Amino acid sequence: MNKVESTGLWQRFDLLEHSLCLRVNRGCHYPAIRLFFSVISRLGDGAFWYMLMIALALSGQQGARVAAQMAATGIIGLALYKQLKRRLVRERPYISHVAIRLGTAPLDRYSFPSGHTLHAVAFTLIATVNVPTLWPILGPFALLVAASRVVLGLHYPTDVAAGAIIGATLATGSLALWPT
Repeated sequence: MNKVESTGLWQRFDLLEHSLCLRVNRGCHYPAIRLFFSVISRLGDGAFWYMLMIALALSGQQGARVAAQMAATGIIGLALYKQLKRRLVRERPYISHVAIRLGTAPLDRYSFPSGHTLHAVAFTLIATVNVPTLWPILGPFALLVAASRVVLGLHYPTDVAAGAIIGATLATGSLALWPT
């Protein structure tokens, strides 16, 4: 599929998702909600995950292995989602729909898939399979990262869903290749 064909396809999806995006994006009209999700989104850029990997690496041999597994999976995820964004060229909701308010600056131009969600799901699954006691922290945080992307006008729900599916697939593959 070339960029022109994918653009027409995205426009049809965008119209279907517009009303949901608009409803969820209303949170950006409230400064406290916008700030909360902006902070969550920025932490999801990497800072939270890097701190987790460092903490795991410092916790002992198993933690170091889990941190290395997360890092390797993250690098693969980064390469994959950047390639998909370059090829599929879906404009972000705030660009395509003037009624959608931008809640924080994007890291790049295109929206499909959500790299934040991809990494949040992949890292959460890898970490919690190895250290189940992390689930009460990582599960809600990953959900908030995914929600932040739609609330802030940066992604459509299908961008987030695709990121979650890709992240889960990468984590599953990583766990199969790098058993505990």
